[in-house]
Amino acid sequence: MIEVRNLTHRYGETTAVDDVSLSVPDGQFCCLAGPNGSGKTTLVRHFNGLLSPDSGAVLINGTPVESDVVAARAGVGMVFQDPRDGFVAATVGADVAFGPENLGLDRAEIDRRVADALDAVRMAGRESDRIADLSGGERERVAIAGALAMDPDHLVLDEPFTGLDWPARRAVLDRLADLHESGVSVVVVTHDLRDVSALADRVVVLRDGRIALDAADPAPDELADLGVRPPSA
Repeated sequence: MIEVRNLTHRYGETTAVDDVSLSVPDGQFCCLAGPNGSGKTTLVRHFNGLLSPDSGAVLINGTPVESDVVAARAGVGMVFQDPRDGFVAATVGADVAFGPENLGLDRAEIDRRVADALDAVRMAGRESDRIADLSGGERERVAIAGALAMDPDHLVLDEPFTGLDWPARRAVLDRLADLHESGVSVVVVTHDLRDVSALADRVVVLRDGRIALDAADPAPDELADLGVRPPSA
């Protein structure tokens, strides 16, 4: 479970997340929606210790992030809005292998995870490709593969469909559906619910750093009023 308790985060005098409490149970598909600047990215970057709160706490599988950042990062796979923010190697295979290597796994297990993760995003056999030569959609898929290779309990994706053509979006959506079916909890950060609404168990909308809506099936008018593009738009 991802559990957020009364979390507040400020950038100087600006409060980006304001006393937010939120739980995402194991196996749930949650869309974290809201307009630009609503605090979505700031919130999820606390899930694996990329940011530290000014007050409040985040627990991953019952353990406070601040007490075991390594466990949090193993438990929460994070895919950034700009995939380039997460790349650490020059080639596809080396980048996807980086996380499992840092878990101290043996080579056979690392190779298995890399192969399975690349196959899941339809990049099988491209371990030697240079990331700099990939298209934007291919980079997004490599970033997702890197998160999947960690075999996380929870997968968080920040605006994963930006810049993807329809075949690439379809591939990502199919993989997210498979993960959800297998029991992985999925959090998709978005301002546009058209792609993911059919998969979501729940939609949480942030506005001005606070939770403005939390519903299983919110009305399109409610979403539009909060600056979120509803599925029917």
